[in-house]
Amino acid sequence: MKIYDAYRTAIEAGISKDPRPQAEIRRALSKEKEAYDRLPEGRKDLFDPERLWNPYADSRFSVMAEEARDLEAEAIMWGIDIGPAEILLADRLREKGRTVSAVAAHHPIGTARTCFPEVVSLQADLYHNAGVPINIAESVIAPRTEEVLRGVMGSNYNQGADAARILGIPLFNVHCPADNMVQSYLTDLFEKANPYRLSEIIDALYSEPEYRDAARYNSPPKIMVGSPDSRCGKVICKMNGGTSSPKEIYEKLAWAGVGTVVGMHFPDSHFDEARRCGINLVISGHMSSDSLGVNLICDIWEREGIEVIPCSGFTRHSRN
Repeated sequence: MKIYDAYRTAIEAGISKDPRPQAEIRRALSKEKEAYDRLPEGRKDLFDPERLWNPYADSRFSVMAEEARDLEAEAIMWGIDIGPAEILLADRLREKGRTVSAVAAHHPIGTARTCFPEVVSLQADLYHNAGVPINIAESVIAPRTEEVLRGVMGSNYNQGADAARILGIPLFNVHCPADNMVQSYLTDLFEKANPYRLSEIIDALYSEPEYRDAARYNSPPKIMVGSPDSRCGKVICKMNGGTSSPKEIYEKLAWAGVGTVVGMHFPDSHFDEARRCGINLVISGHMSSDSLGVNLICDIWEREGIEVIPCSGFTRHSRN
């Protein structure tokens, strides 16, 4: 498999697990095509062509995309966060004779960095699936999207990408598609486990190797609002959508009958609000949950004969 094909396979895997209806994804891509067609000729060369097929602004092939269409994906080094240090590590491994065909990041880098907040809008569908009317969910999520967009405008988006470009190392990242994978996986896990008390959510998480690994590094799943003996009620996961939700969503979730939210992480402001609304919060863990989503994509690559070199917070566990 070529490197770019491996990247595209990862995006397509995420599309298959997207919480939005597939018709909504097609509609979003159609809007991008219309936006491109409306551009004056002098601006069309500035348009990001991935927008025509990739519905995730937070996932992009940032360095050597054209070359990657012809290069074999023998071994890909994948980390949760990639910066110049990890690019130098890949180059050092090459010097030592190790094959590193490309470097993959999970969190947005390069071309994906400043536009990644666009995927926050996906959270509206996630909460709609939990029972919140879509118009209410969209009205709560929209201000958060704008807030996050403002927050990344000043970022040094090409720091790691420039290092990869100078050293001739293909670089891409896969964020929302991997988060879609873990969202779907854990939703299925809790549906099968049917936890009655919060302690049983922790037990279910410990059935997965990523969470056991994290516990060994003193980062176990934790109950943040509620107690081990608290009854769960309706359990939902919040693993995708780019970043944390606005705290105002908990009141809407309470109206929808949600009792417990399991997320990778929550801001401090969420704990008091969830407590006020009678909703339990369980932190599954950030690196562990990201690793689970990434592993589900790596399993697809592994079946194609691609070796994965884990680094930067990513722990590899194959389910093949």
